Amino acid sequence: MKSPRSDSPSASPAILDLVENQRQSTSGEFLRLEKRIGARKIAFHSKSMSMPRGSMFHDHEAFRNSKDKRYDLFRTMSGNLERQISNLRGKPIDISLQDKEITESLTAERFLEALQGPELETLKEIEKIVLPEDKTWPFLLRFPVTTFGMCVGVSSQAIMWKTLATTKAEKFLNVTQVVNHVLWWISLVILLSFSITYLFKTIFFFEAVRREFKHPIRVNFFFAPLISVLFLALGIPHSITSSLPSILWYFFMAPILLLEMKIYGQWMSGGQRRLSKVANPTNHLSIVGNFAGALLGASLGLKEGPMFFFSVGLAYYLVLFVTLYQRLPTNETLPKELHPVFFLFVAAPAVASMAWTTISASFGIGSRIAYFISLFLYFSLVVRINFFRGFKFSLAWWAYTFPMTAVATATIKYSGEVTGLATQILAVVLSGAATLTVIGVLVLTVVHAFVKRDLFPNDFTIAISAEQPKQKKWLKQLTNGSLGNSTRGVKVLDPEDTRIDIEAPPLSNAVCHTV
Repeated sequence: MKSPRSDSPSASPAILDLVENQRQSTSGEFLRLEKRIGARKIAFHSKSMSMPRGSMFHDHEAFRNSKDKRYDLFRTMSGNLERQISNLRGKPIDISLQDKEITESLTAERFLEALQGPELETLKEIEKIVLPEDKTWPFLLRFPVTTFGMCVGVSSQAIMWKTLATTKAEKFLNVTQVVNHVLWWISLVILLSFSITYLFKTIFFFEAVRREFKHPIRVNFFFAPLISVLFLALGIPHSITSSLPSILWYFFMAPILLLEMKIYGQWMSGGQRRLSKVANPTNHLSIVGNFAGALLGASLGLKEGPMFFFSVGLAYYLVLFVTLYQRLPTNETLPKELHPVFFLFVAAPAVASMAWTTISASFGIGSRIAYFISLFLYFSLVVRINFFRGFKFSLAWWAYTFPMTAVATATIKYSGEVTGLATQILAVVLSGAATLTVIGVLVLTVVHAFVKRDLFPNDFTIAISAEQPKQKKWLKQLTNGSLGNSTRGVKVLDPEDTRIDIEAPPLSNAVCHTV
């Protein structure tokens, strides 16, 4: 027996083209009407044509709706190659309004206009995005560069357990290097899997990666995979190799140096990207890269290179520390969901103390000053229990792991220099706290990623429009409060929405009318 699909007549290409042209014409009319009347909610009612459910017309429409063309704006080769070939032939093609959202480069000022919050991840109410808000985006578009914070947290644990196993003051724990071996391989697998995933994002959705790199805050997380590589080199088990060739250090530090030259230069003379405008606890990641590189270089027997990066890191850490204590960007306080990033204050001085210990070959005055600063900041945050309660889980929780592990590792080294019961107990307590935190955050990450599946929501940060939505002059004045407390004007109430749309500017000697 034949299925209904086989009985339906086949549609010719001419008919399909006619339907598509009619749809585009109708969509153009809707867009022009929407621009003319503003942001009012419009409802269109039309009679639907009845078609057999199994007809080719129905299948063609379902296939078209399943592939939203707005995602093509972020695809690497979507339309770009055609435009480049046409330009080379001297016949440039017209760029549509949506294509301009991609061809026009986003500036730091545009991110500051469209987004709010210290992390610049919350979309302002008046802003629109270029991707659908009511659909779940492809996974690669929802995979942010901030995910690499997980790699930093786990790889730092490998260093801590290696230090525990090789420090004489902690021999009473009978810790073997098996734990270090297991954690190192887990860290390597996580870093490789995330790097491959983000590489695919770069290949297929390069525009999304470009927007993350231009984001004033997220650009700091591009240091995370580079720092993870340094930590893997520092925590490599002795069973794999006892020492790495020093030439690798130059390959590891070259991309860090290039990225620092760009970011630090913007901090000094970057206009909207100057440090006083974009200062945030995540900026510590760029500082940690200097100290971690100095630590690795000194452990490989190098002298001048590690001193260079330690000096640069120290100078910019002092500037960043003072700037962050004075103010946060836009004078806003961090929301509860982002309170864990405060622990990044602890990371830089802790790694700096270990770096200077390796450079000077002793836990001297410089190392102790940096260590005591990190220890004081650590306890000043831990005692504020209420400050870190009452918010839901997010990737920001990984900000707990690396700083706590860094302080614990520095304490282990300190106990090896200042032997005593108090230092040994402190090293054990801090190491245990760091390990339990990593285990807890890792379990929650797995639950939210594979069970609840809400770890990677739609990333509205990368989908802002290239131009700010146009507003009438009187509406800007009303929004900014320059019209005083006047509430006169004409308001339109949408029966299906509780929002009030202002339809006309305030009129003198007129009362408010509700339609």
